[in-house]
Amino acid sequence: MSNPDHPPAVGVLDQGPELIFPPGFLWGAATAAYQIEGAATEGGRTPSIWDTFSHTEGRVVAGHTGDVACDHYHRMPSDVRLMAELGLKSYRFSVSWPRVQPGGSGPANAEGLDFYRRLVDELLGHGIEPWLTLYHWDLPQPLEDAGGWPARDTAGRFADYAELVADALGDRVTYWTTLNEPWCSAFLGYGSGVHAPGRSDGADAVRAGHHLMLGHGLAVQALRASRPQAQLGITVNLYPVTPASDAPADVDAARRIDALANRFFLDPVLRGSYPTDLAADLREVTDFGHVRDGDLAVISTPLDLVGVNYYSRHVVAAPVEGAEPEPYWRAPSCWPGSEDVRFVTRGVPVTDMDWEIDAPGLTETLRRVHEEYTDLPLYVTENGSAFVDAVIDGQVDDVDRLAYFDAHLRAAHEAISAGVPLRGYFAWSLMDNFEWAWGYTKRFGMVWVDYDSQARIPKSSARWYAEVIRRNGLAAQ
Repeated sequence: MSNPDHPPAVGVLDQGPELIFPPGFLWGAATAAYQIEGAATEGGRTPSIWDTFSHTEGRVVAGHTGDVACDHYHRMPSDVRLMAELGLKSYRFSVSWPRVQPGGSGPANAEGLDFYRRLVDELLGHGIEPWLTLYHWDLPQPLEDAGGWPARDTAGRFADYAELVADALGDRVTYWTTLNEPWCSAFLGYGSGVHAPGRSDGADAVRAGHHLMLGHGLAVQALRASRPQAQLGITVNLYPVTPASDAPADVDAARRIDALANRFFLDPVLRGSYPTDLAADLREVTDFGHVRDGDLAVISTPLDLVGVNYYSRHVVAAPVEGAEPEPYWRAPSCWPGSEDVRFVTRGVPVTDMDWEIDAPGLTETLRRVHEEYTDLPLYVTENGSAFVDAVIDGQVDDVDRLAYFDAHLRAAHEAISAGVPLRGYFAWSLMDNFEWAWGYTKRFGMVWVDYDSQARIPKSSARWYAEVIRRNGLAAQ
């Protein structure tokens, strides 16, 4: 399907002294409901797995919760005005499932839907394209109590929820993302347990991954039936995976991690099958008996676009005796079937999350998705960095974040020049927020948030990004 408001982005690059992006390129910023909304018990909202997790002692740094977060629920109109002042063309937000459908089943909560109606109206009134994500990790707690994503029934409940949101907002929202980063939901939530709901079982993680994708496919079918003109997609977090050497054991380690990080989701969604090597890798974890006839056909229901979240590269090797313990997101429990793989630190610059900065990896990732999987339009639906920021004389000069964005936008431009149909870019994140298990100790925002006063201060990166949007490009280096 084509969208006349955002024409194809390939083949129209200006090769002059500036790096100019194609006409209609969609410049945006992204957030997630639990990370910014607050108002955790207002307007009929009931607990999600992240409410339960964050209120459990020892789960989140310093005992932080999303109860108040950035108070966006009450400050939404002024936040949208700030987006307009920055020149954003689009805003990617997620809908809180427990705010819209308390308990995860039954009728919609009118007061919850009204908040998102007001948000969409406010965005459109400021000329900002709404980009709606249905699920950014906030499963209603009663559904987790009934088994969560490892339970097949949750996929059906997700499709029902998608239909409720489409009925309310589908007349004004063109762009829809079903899931955000199902790898994190499955493997951090049910594998390592460092994210909500905090369970640690490899087989459950694999089942959760499958049922997340099944829910995606069922939701796409429901949305397509309800809103045939909508632009529908999924957002996956992808990584280039590089072996530390040419040694066969290191090459095989890279193959294993690529299967779990990337192909576990890309293959079913875009090819209608699981990678054969993945099933072999996981034979000690699961026999894939949870995959029923017809599931993969549902999961691979045709899409209109693919969202790519990109942050870093994985460099991996075979294990060595006495190696240091892995960081939380590289822990063996995140990678069932690959416990004998070691993640290698290369000594390159890192963000405050200890994620290596690797802008060329974005070009590599986008080219791979296009060249190996699909001709569909691609969007960078998240890309950003956490750094230690400080307010000095009322300003936040985040030069490291600005440099990160600049390098990654140049990488995105390079991908377009190579023929990738990249149609847009969403900076993560619009504002500092609740960074999951790290609470409020990590800042990704282009806008500083004082969590005591809720004051907002656009950082240097925000002002720079506004100029990029105005020019639709970057200065030549």
